[in-house]
Amino acid sequence: MSELTLDPLKLRKRLDEASLYLRIEEIVDRRTELEDLVAQPNFWDDIELAKKLSRELAEITEDIQLFHGLAANIDDAETLLELSQEEGDQATIEEAGILLTEADKAFDDLELRSLFTGEHDESDAVCYIQSGEGGTEAQDWAEMLLRMYQRWADQRGFSFELTSVSEGTEAGISSAEFIVSGRRAYGMLQSEHGVHRLVRISPFNKQANRHTSFASMHVVPFFEEVSDEIDIDETELRIDTFRSSGAGGQHVNVTDSAVRITHIPSGVVVSCQNERSQHQNKDRCMQMLSARLLDLERKQREEEIASISGENKNVGFGSQIRSYVMQPYQMVKDVRSNHEIGAVESVLNGEIDPFIEAYLRWSRSESTNT
Repeated sequence: MSELTLDPLKLRKRLDEASLYLRIEEIVDRRTELEDLVAQPNFWDDIELAKKLSRELAEITEDIQLFHGLAANIDDAETLLELSQEEGDQATIEEAGILLTEADKAFDDLELRSLFTGEHDESDAVCYIQSGEGGTEAQDWAEMLLRMYQRWADQRGFSFELTSVSEGTEAGISSAEFIVSGRRAYGMLQSEHGVHRLVRISPFNKQANRHTSFASMHVVPFFEEVSDEIDIDETELRIDTFRSSGAGGQHVNVTDSAVRITHIPSGVVVSCQNERSQHQNKDRCMQMLSARLLDLERKQREEEIASISGENKNVGFGSQIRSYVMQPYQMVKDVRSNHEIGAVESVLNGEIDPFIEAYLRWSRSESTNT
């Protein structure tokens, strides 16, 4: 009779560990509390609060169901193993092995959650892509990055809201700002913060020379309400309205409702052009400005980029966090975690989860060693 490759006792230990980092006892009590609140007749009087609590309830319920599902899988596998020993049935052992393999894979995915320890890791993300050195090449590369993150969000079932786009001079985009909404969107996308380098045969060069392009990705957590931690003096804001245009296509409103807000003391600029009215675009801008200013303030206060995220001043040689090489060989390599993949096209089509996981594990090891 063949032996199992997975030990049920080891998976049981992983289940006990999961109960700690998922805070199962705590969130079971919290679910009861939230269910009582949702059942109140006046629950939807405050729509924004109701949405926030409903989302929290859904996330807690998801964690509890996942935990209990894993426990049931292990229980079922152990029962099947007992039966197999009594009956000497190889098919029963194989069935138990399938259950344990499924649980093992689920634990691998679940244990990634223990790496999300930041204050805002559960939040949505405000992202800003800026083309760097390389002219038209860099602007084309910036648009490729924008498409990569949109495809990644789509694959995960996240919401992708393009708030503003500035067209490139000949091709691509000069910059783009967008919001990714989904559980742990910021926790995952913080791994993408930095300069991205592309090496390829230039499609804009008649001599077909190899060209290096740069673009930066800036990521901060998104707040549904303007954060109380930031005091924004409206007298220090310059608010401009303009007609939306650019690479947003059907996602961009073409009226004069687009809004650009400049925070004069810091020089931070945000814009939004995809809402239906000037008022809505302004509100969205204020949300994004709050996120950017909070990020800036924390960076200055704690004097380290890793506190939440940081500004990339140099978008060029020697500053990249990741290289995408299409010529003379195929490779994507992250210079922080040293994770690398040969399938460049799959990465550009949004398959960046292996890099996110590698970054999270690298970041955890770095914080442990310091």
